[in-house]
Formats: sequence, structure tokens, C-alpha cells
Amino acid sequence: MIVNPTDYFLYVPLLPEVATGILEPRRVTVSIADTLPGVQLVLGEVDGLDLTERTVRYAEPAGERGELGYDRLVIAVGSVNKLLPIPGIAEHAHGFRGVPEAVYLRDHLAEQLELADAADDPAERDALCTFVVVGAGYTGTEVAAHGVLYTELLKKRRPRLHDQTMRWMLLDVADRVLPELDERLSKTADRVLRERSVDVRMGVTVEEATADGVRLSDGSFVPTQSLIWCVGVRADPVVEGLGLKTDKGRLVVDEYLTVPGHPEVFACGDAAAVPDLTRPGEVTPMTAQHAERQGKQAARNIAASLGMGTRRPYSHNDLGFVVDLGGSQAAANPLHLPLAGFAAKAVTRGYHLLSMPGNRVRTATDWLLDAILPRETTHLDLVPPHKVPLDTAGPERPN
Repeated sequence: MIVNPTDYFLYVPLLPEVATGILEPRRVTVSIADTLPGVQLVLGEVDGLDLTERTVRYAEPAGERGELGYDRLVIAVGSVNKLLPIPGIAEHAHGFRGVPEAVYLRDHLAEQLELADAADDPAERDALCTFVVVGAGYTGTEVAAHGVLYTELLKKRRPRLHDQTMRWMLLDVADRVLPELDERLSKTADRVLRERSVDVRMGVTVEEATADGVRLSDGSFVPTQSLIWCVGVRADPVVEGLGLKTDKGRLVVDEYLTVPGHPEVFACGDAAAVPDLTRPGEVTPMTAQHAERQGKQAARNIAASLGMGTRRPYSHNDLGFVVDLGGSQAAANPLHLPLAGFAAKAVTRGYHLLSMPGNRVRTATDWLLDAILPRETTHLDLVPPHKVPLDTAGPERPN
């Protein structure tokens, strides 16, 4: 039995391609019912656990309350946007953690250029065509790299914007793009971004956000209506409500993915601080690569706890990372072999197709159609801003 607020699993790494019209939203969602036949899906948002009574409390979409008992429990609630105490951020920024945020950004980018096309004031046009991405990690870098290509495409279809500059900014307090990855990947991404005229500012962040723009830590003020928040993630707040030991908001578990003192409770993914046996004293990073493999190991260890097989500790060496930079560009280091350009792009798309639980043919077909046909850029206005507030934006996640 699985409790989840939606009926699908979300493949997060391809969200930037949804936001820029390359992939349709359903391509990055995989039906839980189709993928897990025989598993009962309960639609609801978990908001409480009783480890003594072994019960899970949840709220259904219509507001009704529910409660389930369990023999074994897996906590895999994932993560939500990391918020910082910066004035105006919660009111004026939008995160990038799920399908609603990606669809909203796609419509927002098109809307900004439509408004700019109709504006006569040059200053107003400049503000509408300025896009600020905060956070130069994996997500922020991909959003900026894909976003600048998408707005240039939108611009070409609007003759009045022919001479208008599309200004994209990428900010981070770190000293380089992709600070958590190999420096060679960082240099490749930085070069591609700057070649596309992205204003990359390291050591700089937002000090205040207003309805008219953002004030930066370097003292400058940037007029904009587009503030995209990609500063990182934190474990889902439900973890803190368990009353169990946490490490920076993540639930402490042992190397077998079990909660100390509760051998019937397992945790994995972004919600769990799993010991990294390849780096003694550290925990595994919050990446999809670890979450996927921890889920499989948790399943094996649950089976072992029921007498089928032998439980094993979780141990995994990173196989490398891939970063899709849009167009024909990417950066990858499969098995720590640094690649750039078309070779990296092939590896990146191949990796995503292999990693996705489903929709592989449809996703590959969308990529092919995008390569040979003009991209559809219709502004549908499906997700209004108030539906994707930063303080509650999070991934559609299994519980």
C-alpha cells in the first residue's frame, strides 16, 4: 500500500524541458497504478505518524481524514524548497520542484514576452524580458541554460522584439557554477552559459525581493517580474514532526536504512540521512541516483525482515553526473570520464531514458519532434501564480 497526494511518480530531472516546451508534462510522470500493479494506492497527504500504535494519518484530497495501520513502514516523503529569511522571497519568488511549477514557468515566460511585445515603454520592456535564477546548482543551471534558449525562440516569433535583449541572470553565493559537482563539469556549464550571454554572478545573492524587482547583495537593483528560486531543498517538514533524531532536517537511519529503535521503520531518499559507507562520517547527498538505489535496498531489507533473503547495508559509489544544457550542449562525467558537447548530450539523454520508470518511447518521440518541427509555444495559463506559492511548493512524492 502506498499513500501519495497524486497518482503518479515524478521524474524530476526532466522538469526544465517541460518548462521550455520540449516535453509535455505527462512525459515526466509515471502512473503508479500501471507501474506497481497489485499495489493499493491511497490518495492523500500524510501529516502524522504514531510509531507506538503503528498508524499513519493522512488527509484526502476532498479534506476527509484517514488512518492506516502498518507492519512495516517506509518513509520516502522527499524534499521541498529550501527557504531563506530574505524579505519578499515567499511573496515574489517561485520554486521549481514539481509539474505545477514547471507548467507555470512555461506559461509565465511566454506571457512575459507577450506583455513586452505590447509595451511601448523601453524600461518596462527590459523588466519584462529580465529573468533571475537564484541557485547555480543542478536545477538552477539547467533552468537558466534551457530558459535563455526558449526566450530567444519566443523572441524570434515577435518582430517588435527583434532588437530587445533577453536578459538572464544566474546567482549563487558559491564561487562557481555547479559547486557540488566535478570542477570540469562546472567549467563546461559556465562556458556554455556565458556564450549564451547569461549574466553569471557568483558570490552574489538576493537581499530583498519586491513587486518591481530584486535587490542583490552587490548593491545593485534588477527590475524584473521573474524570480526563479532554485537554491536547494530540505527534507519534507513531516520528518521533523516525528519526534525522532534528525540530521539537518533529515531522519537519521543506520546503514540498513532502518530508524534506530524502530526496526520496522525504514527511510530513504531525501528524507533520510543515510550513512555514506564510501565516505566515513558523512551522509549520502540528496540526489535521485541515491534515492533510487536506496529504495531498492530498502525493499530488499524489508523482505529480509520477513524471512526472505539477508539484509545488506546500503553502499553506492557515484557513477557520475549529467547536466543537460539545452540545444546540443550538455556536461557529463559517466564513470568520471569528463564529456562535453554532443557526446555529453547523447550520454545525458541515454541516462534519462534508462532511469525513467516509464514513458521512454513517448519522451524519445518528443525529443525527435522537437528536433525536426517548430516548437509549440502557446500560452495556456493553466496554473495561476497563487497555486504555486514558494513556501508550499514541493514534489509529488510517495509516502
